[in-house]
Amino acid sequence: MEAEKTVHWGILGCGDVCERKSGPPMYLSDHSELVAVMRRDGAKAADFARRHGVKRFYTDAAELIADPEVDIVYVATPPASHKELAIRVLEAGKPVYVEKPMAMNHAECREMLAAAERCGQRLFVAYYRRALPYFRKVKELLESGRIGRPQRVEARYLRPAGAEDRDPAHLPWRLRREVGGEGYFYDMAPHTLDILDFLLGEIAEAEGTKSNLGGLYEVADTVSALLRFRSGVLGTGLWSFVSRPEEQDDSVFVTGSEGAIRFSTFAFTPIELSTPHGMERFDIEPPKHIQGPLIETIIAELRGEGRCPSTGASAARTSWVMDQIMKE
Repeated sequence: MEAEKTVHWGILGCGDVCERKSGPPMYLSDHSELVAVMRRDGAKAADFARRHGVKRFYTDAAELIADPEVDIVYVATPPASHKELAIRVLEAGKPVYVEKPMAMNHAECREMLAAAERCGQRLFVAYYRRALPYFRKVKELLESGRIGRPQRVEARYLRPAGAEDRDPAHLPWRLRREVGGEGYFYDMAPHTLDILDFLLGEIAEAEGTKSNLGGLYEVADTVSALLRFRSGVLGTGLWSFVSRPEEQDDSVFVTGSEGAIRFSTFAFTPIELSTPHGMERFDIEPPKHIQGPLIETIIAELRGEGRCPSTGASAARTSWVMDQIMKE
């Protein structure tokens, strides 16, 4: 793609995530335009297109994929359809940007990677934290040696069940195994696991235990994990979606030979750096449209001006780790 070319986007599944997180950056970023969206509900697709100034809307994925003006397709549907839709886009000769998690399991990720290789197309995944200034600052602190050699990491995400979790007849799609995988763990945990891969390197070994302690739905609501990184760093993780309100926690704590860093995956609490010289805090707010910085790296790569840090290869590693944690 020529450096002067505008990148034209199409979206499959223009639901809630596209309203603020990902849709606007596709038409607000330089050299980028959102030209088509698709949703099976035609009225909702038309409404999204009208409100976001999109030229065309479809109710059939095949029609959007075949649209000659669409340069790259964003697959923003639930995980169960990621593999099929991504491969269809790749086989149509177009790059694809897939919501996270990349697929339902690592085997599906491998199929997607093989299709990208076979078709000579790029495959990007929406682990957008890799491009955010908040996490870039954590990476800078680690790589500059401010805490010495990283040794251990502890990740915790605890929250209470929501009202929607208590209605068996109307459970969110994230709690339906055939659509979203193993519940909220599949939706929330990969963000932490991927950013740890970004910050500390590849996870070489992982194991875990899962349970349903609340009895509100069929999938796991509590998961614990043990991790070993190729660098030798050891880690633990705990995710609970039925915790008491007073237990709520969103924290990642990296301990090194000369200090420690504490930050959060979702809350963007101030980054805390502790060293023998004292405590430093870095307060870095997320952007209004949180996927914007990563989408800008995709635009730059397609124009031959940069590289996107979240690829199919990196995202597949996170799916492999999740598979190991959830293994029976």
